[in-house]
Amino acid sequence: MTPEEVCQILKSEFGEAIEDALLEGAHPCAKVAAHRWGEVATFLRDDSRLRFNLLRSITAIDMLADDKLACVYDVMHIPTDAPAELVTTTIIFAVRIEVDRNAPSIPSVASLWPAADWHEREAFDMMGIDFPGHPDLRRILCCDDWVGYPLRKDYDFPLEYHGIPATTEFELTNPRH
Repeated sequence: MTPEEVCQILKSEFGEAIEDALLEGAHPCAKVAAHRWGEVATFLRDDSRLRFNLLRSITAIDMLADDKLACVYDVMHIPTDAPAELVTTTIIFAVRIEVDRNAPSIPSVASLWPAADWHEREAFDMMGIDFPGHPDLRRILCCDDWVGYPLRKDYDFPLEYHGIPATTEFELTNPRH
């Protein structure tokens, strides 16, 4: 099944919730409204035509110029009803969710795809995106008392942490280089 066919199915099922189909380039995707993501994700996993049974990754994106953050969900359909040596019909598709960077919130899909658990925690920790419904949304890479979201483009790198001076990859004590 092609990305165009997947987008057509989604558009016929969800109408305006499918905000755009970005089919040009190497990473085609459907742009989905954040408030409908939970039901669209359930449909992608459960619909007999699609059966996207694996979440490969979630990538968080800072769109500073547009005052938005985004998550791109790469999902796959891997047939489970055939022996591994006969599986040649893996389908890969992407979904993009864009949210306001001042109050970023995307419904969690950790209950649908277990791989989302740590991916959502990383996007929360590094970019500050909230995932309502996540079973254990807390920092995963930074310390609990860390201030800010290190992968945001406007992040101010601290000059020290608990008295430990910060350095950059060039061993400069001023990270504004």
